[in-house]
Amino acid sequence: MLGHNLRLRTMKRLSLCVTFILACLAVRSARADETVPARLAGVQRIVFLGDSITYAGGYVDYIEAVVRTRGPGWRGEMLDLGLPSETVSGLSEPGHAGGKFPRPVLRERLDRVLAQTQPDLVIACYGINDGIYFPYSDERFAKFQAGLEHLRARAAAAHASVMLVTPPVFDPRPIPDKIRPAELAADPKKMFAGYNGVLDRYSAWLIAQRADGWVVIDAHGPMNAALATRRQAEPDFTFAKDGVHPTASGHALIAQAILAAWGCSAADAALPLSLATAPESELLKLIRTRRKLLSDAWLTATGHLRPGMTAGRPLAEAVAEAAKLETQIRQEPAGAR
Repeated sequence: MLGHNLRLRTMKRLSLCVTFILACLAVRSARADETVPARLAGVQRIVFLGDSITYAGGYVDYIEAVVRTRGPGWRGEMLDLGLPSETVSGLSEPGHAGGKFPRPVLRERLDRVLAQTQPDLVIACYGINDGIYFPYSDERFAKFQAGLEHLRARAAAAHASVMLVTPPVFDPRPIPDKIRPAELAADPKKMFAGYNGVLDRYSAWLIAQRADGWVVIDAHGPMNAALATRRQAEPDFTFAKDGVHPTASGHALIAQAILAAWGCSAADAALPLSLATAPESELLKLIRTRRKLLSDAWLTATGHLRPGMTAGRPLAEAVAEAAKLETQIRQEPAGAR
């Protein structure tokens, strides 16, 4: 009987020890995850879709850098599958790219991307190419709307949630030789001077869809406001030196809008603005290298109709190399971040 009681007491002590260890691990895990943005809870893979602005990847890199430093408990993955020239509308202006090829359309590759990447969350930023740099028309706008409806429906069928981002600003001021007034006939080499007004309408419609349950992040409005503010002191300031593609500061504003929508604090959401103006950290360099490696590999693996793209490495090879970069990223000292 004495031996039996001793065994019982020993088992109870072991049970208490195990319980204590598990509780400690749970607390540690909670502390590691406590700064993970609210919108990323349960999200393991995020796929970014868009045009050349997304493919450039600046805002994607800034977002990942902030998440990794402020939410180290998150162990998910961000994939940038933006494709230059792409639209959701399926429209293309006459003589696009000097007549070399029409603009590719997301619909052509979307199902392959969703099936192969299997994302939990899709973040899509379209619109700046979808009015094809012409004055507003109901027909073109309807095609933009239909393209986004299709994106949402196909993502839902693939069990992925969707966040839509309003397009960045179009800025005619730095490109006076490349714009034309509305009354002139369409010229594939020139863009409508008032095109940002077209994007204002596209963005306003997107934001209005929140009433129907769409998750829409407004980058266009904050960029418009920031541009107006900066020009009070610097009349020639721009977020897009070619009128279309954002500078690092422009990408930072897009990242800020997305991070704020994810539930980051105002201070954390503003970090991309610091990253855009500071010397590039080793962490950001590693993140950018990994993002480019996987972007080209996944674009090649999933296929597209856009000529002139860099051929990616075989996917298995790229994933293995990315894993090595991942190790370096997680070992990067906090001071270098």
